[in-house]
Amino acid sequence: MTWQGDVINDVELLGELPSSLVRVLREVNGFILHGGALHIRGASMTPEWHSLRAAMQGPAAFHGLYEGVHADDIPFGQDLFGDQFLLRDEAVLKLSAESGEVESMADSLDDFFRQTLEDLEGFLNVDLKHVMQPGQLLLAYPPFVFAESGAGASLKPVSAGEVILFHADLARQIRDVPEGGQIEIKWGA
Repeated sequence: MTWQGDVINDVELLGELPSSLVRVLREVNGFILHGGALHIRGASMTPEWHSLRAAMQGPAAFHGLYEGVHADDIPFGQDLFGDQFLLRDEAVLKLSAESGEVESMADSLDDFFRQTLEDLEGFLNVDLKHVMQPGQLLLAYPPFVFAESGAGASLKPVSAGEVILFHADLARQIRDVPEGGQIEIKWGA
C-alpha cells in the first residue's frame, strides 16, 4: 500500500453501498497499491479523485460519461490506466476506459480482492514498474485501443480527472467505428 485515504468523512454514502464494500472502507478508507497500479476509492468528499461519491454522483459520474455504465453501478476502483472497476449487484465488472466496453471480472468483491492479491499484475493486466503520484493515471499515446499503439506507446502521468475525461470522450467518438475501422485524428480547433 503506497497511499491510504483519510478517515471516512462521507458517512451518509455508506448507507448506499453494499456491505462487502462498506467492510473494506471501514478497515481502510480507500488506498493505492504499488504507486498507482490499483486505486480503491473511499467514502471521502475530498480529494475529488479519491471520492466514491464524485465517481457515482458528481458532474463527471461514470454513468454519465459512458453508455455501458448504469446509474446504480458503483465505480469503486481503477487501474493505473484509468480502466474502472464497477460493482453491479454483487459482481465486479471492468470498464475499459478507452473503448467503453464493460466485461465481467469477478463474481464478488471478495473474489476480486482475492484474485488481485494472488496475481495483481496478471489479473489486472498492469505493470508494477510505473509509479505515479496520488491523483495521477498514466495516459498512453497513441491510446491502446489503436493498432498503432502497443509497446511503442508513450506513457505519461497526468491528473486522473484529465485522463478520465479524455478516455470518456475517446470512447464516445469511436463507439460506432467497426472493429478494424479507421479514424482520422484532427489536432487543434
